[in-house]
Amino acid sequence: MSGKAQFDEASVIGAAVSVFWRQGYAAASISDLTEATGLSRSSLYQRFGDKDGLFREALATYTQRVLDRMNTAKAETARGTLEAILRGFLPDASKSRPPGCLIARSCVEKDELTSAGQTAALSAAARQRDIFASLLRRGIADGELKPDADVDALAWYYLGVLQAALNFPHAGADSETLHHMIDAAMTVWPVK
Repeated sequence: MSGKAQFDEASVIGAAVSVFWRQGYAAASISDLTEATGLSRSSLYQRFGDKDGLFREALATYTQRVLDRMNTAKAETARGTLEAILRGFLPDASKSRPPGCLIARSCVEKDELTSAGQTAALSAAARQRDIFASLLRRGIADGELKPDADVDALAWYYLGVLQAALNFPHAGADSETLHHMIDAAMTVWPVK
């Protein structure tokens, strides 16, 4: 039976996502990863090459989930869709999840990552930012945003608001505070 994985790859990668998300890249040891995934060291190295290979696959899986979630937010307007994205990522007390965002955590830890890991982390954040930039350009095209709006700066701004919504609950911000923060953030959208 050589050549065929003897484990559920999606479950293994999901377990690795959780370890990297909770602990970060630098603090996640091979022992932590083998314990969480149920893989032996040799199986982990055989399939993923090393910790970095597993990290990059875990980050890619996490990133795709986040992007899919962002892309499913819908509203009648670009502004409404952007707001729906922000509100859609507010914490849900009924769901257990690690604090913050694996993408942001990976960017913060950039100096601890390999070159390939750094590229993956920065690309993941850029892809999130691109979704916001696309909505802002749609807002200009639809006449709901000033033609001279600084799309790049606003895309960075709304990415920052998204990250704040994910991270501030762990600094003590409650749901009401986070909703008010998004209300305030939406006033930055320069109306035509």
